[in-house]
Amino acid sequence: MNSRERFKTAMRGEKTDRFLFDFWMSNGFENKLKKEIGLSKEQFLDKYDVDFRFIEGPKYIGPELKISANIDEDIWGVMRRSVEVTLTGGTEIYKEVELSPLKSAVTVEDIENYPHWPSADWFDYSEIEEQCDEIIAKDKVVVFMGDRMNRIAQLKPAAYIRGMEEILIDMCINPEMAKAIFRKIREFYKEYAERIYKNANGKLDIVLTGDDFGAQNAPLLSPDMWCDFLGDGFAEYVAIAKKYGLIVMHHSCGSIKPIIPLLVERGLDILQSVQPEANNMDAETLQKEFGDVLSFQGGMSIQRTLPFGTPEEIEAEVEARKRTFGKNNKYILCTSHNVQADVSIESAEILLKAYIGE
Repeated sequence: MNSRERFKTAMRGEKTDRFLFDFWMSNGFENKLKKEIGLSKEQFLDKYDVDFRFIEGPKYIGPELKISANIDEDIWGVMRRSVEVTLTGGTEIYKEVELSPLKSAVTVEDIENYPHWPSADWFDYSEIEEQCDEIIAKDKVVVFMGDRMNRIAQLKPAAYIRGMEEILIDMCINPEMAKAIFRKIREFYKEYAERIYKNANGKLDIVLTGDDFGAQNAPLLSPDMWCDFLGDGFAEYVAIAKKYGLIVMHHSCGSIKPIIPLLVERGLDILQSVQPEANNMDAETLQKEFGDVLSFQGGMSIQRTLPFGTPEEIEAEVEARKRTFGKNNKYILCTSHNVQADVSIESAEILLKAYIGE
């Protein structure tokens, strides 16, 4: 089977020649590949026959964004500072929020009158189909995710624009402010997503939305609050994707078990991350409670096993995930997030060989 055949078979719950798998990496790990073994990201993925590839998505053609040596402005008007972090085994550069432009807003009018709400017109969608064709020509599964600044979401951009503490407080004591922010975010993403899917012309397989609903120990908000503020938007995002025949995958870090039934009710197909260190996110329980209605991607630890585990421990974790999440044949092997520069190339290759079954 090639990757596309394997994916379609697995999504029907039928047995395939091997498990599907994906491989996510940070820029730091990508640089490490080039430096240590002379392979680009794409060459490394091809070497191990990774099943999924991600289109770049639409090209930004909107108003000029402010960019300096260390500070970048994103499409929301959020200012970020580049921070270099030295890890054992490599270096990562992260973008930390320097300025949340709506942090000092006090009225709904302040929200409505904010001049930097993005528009779907700020993007050129003309190359979407060609991007899909390039991946299909390699018999790979076509995924749209976007980058961290324009991934289809609600809570995350709200936290960037308003500030994490402020948006959570708004939901508790100033709900109209929060709802105004979420409404403006959804207005952009619904039109943005619709144009991407339309221009893909039936050649996109998966849309991967991303919104972190959990911290390490518990969800960031209660199920009732999630329904009140985010439920309708999540359902709308899923409905637009389903209109174009897409599989919907959602990424969320953290402990989100109480929210999973709400995602399923709104049509989610695949839950991504399944962070094994997070509270109540153990594979056996999740598969037992949700395996009949939901597929999973992820579950391999980038906090413990990949950076610090022995080859035997890495292989054992892969086999454990296959035994649990793999029961319905729909599981997609992957790490819970990007493999970072603190992971050795040897450990990454052991992981991928274990995925394949070598």
